Amino acid sequence: MNKETLIFYVSAVVAAVLIAIGIVIYTLNIEMVGLKGLDFIVFGIAAFLIAPGVYDMLERKKIKKIEERFPDFLRDVAESGRFGMTLADSIIVASSGRYGALTDEIKRMAAKIEWGVPVKDALLSFNERVKTPLIDRIIAIVIKANEAGGNVADVLNMVARAARETQLAQKERSIEMFTYAFVLLTSFFVFLATIIILNKSFLPEMAKAGMAVEESFRNAAIAGSLPGGGIAYEVVPIISFLFVLATIIHGVGDGIMIGILSNGRVKSGMIWAFALLVSGYLILRIMGAA
Repeated sequence: MNKETLIFYVSAVVAAVLIAIGIVIYTLNIEMVGLKGLDFIVFGIAAFLIAPGVYDMLERKKIKKIEERFPDFLRDVAESGRFGMTLADSIIVASSGRYGALTDEIKRMAAKIEWGVPVKDALLSFNERVKTPLIDRIIAIVIKANEAGGNVADVLNMVARAARETQLAQKERSIEMFTYAFVLLTSFFVFLATIIILNKSFLPEMAKAGMAVEESFRNAAIAGSLPGGGIAYEVVPIISFLFVLATIIHGVGDGIMIGILSNGRVKSGMIWAFALLVSGYLILRIMGAA
């Protein structure tokens, strides 16, 4: 079991326990250490989102740092190859450069080649240690080009250029998608403001009006002039609860959608979902709407 899977299962177990406690407390209509049942349910959902979300965010940052410098290394290897060096010698020469997060791994690969390890095995070992989608594809191309013979330097230059163009395209896409993500963020907080206004102003007044109308109808019915009737003001607490439930669903859903729009991955949206869920629920609690 890898670290990511372990984090996912631990988060799921913690979430299940908190949600179960919350359901019991909510059903019994009691409080535990000053917290409501709905608080525990929200804590459970947040616990399920935060750990995998943070892990995925850190992994993406690590991959980004590694992949940003790999095209530079490929160009340096290609430049050495133009002077007639083999791929193995070119890697050894290029390993003296600085490539950020890749520097130590490149030096380790060069050291293996110096010890007599075949360049293919050294590249595969490097790929297994680093293991990012971009590097995985590039290493396969470099190995095939080296086995086929010919001018490997030209292949390395083309691959480096393609990798850089891919990274630029990803950055442009992220910038473009941020506009849609901003719309989702804005819509969530507008929805939140609307709920607060309804809970603080409209619903209490409706409840008062309903009670007043019911009282007037009751008095009229007693007098025999009008039949009984009124407004179902007792459903106001149910409506308030549905608003809070809608905020939870809205926050999680918008967060996941932001991740999909930004990186095309659900996991990338878990940290956003956590942020919207917690901020939205806390605002409702502070404003007395939850």
